[in-house]
Amino acid sequence: MQTEKGRLAPAQATRLDQCVEYASGAVVSKTLLKEEKGTLTLFAFDEGQGLSEHTAPFNAVVQILDGSAVLVIGGKDVPASTGDIVLMPANVPHAVKAPKPFKMLLTMIRK
Repeated sequence: MQTEKGRLAPAQATRLDQCVEYASGAVVSKTLLKEEKGTLTLFAFDEGQGLSEHTAPFNAVVQILDGSAVLVIGGKDVPASTGDIVLMPANVPHAVKAPKPFKMLLTMIRK
């Protein structure tokens, strides 16, 4: 893993899909960067896991690093798989479902 104390190492290439591991029956998260204007957080979802519907007051971008997921944004299912990126707009209800195990990078952009 190419991180320092769970955070991104400066001036170094990092394989994000290798920075978080799957755990049976769980959702694992790891914050890589936390700044006033935003955060980068890795997630690994086991099959059948998810995040319940919620809203956030700022935009969020999901990048699928491994596997596939179903994002529910404003009541609409948005399937996404490895290499896909999806914008979840501010103040729009969203949820995450894992029909199979998958990993994602969540980038939160604060105003």
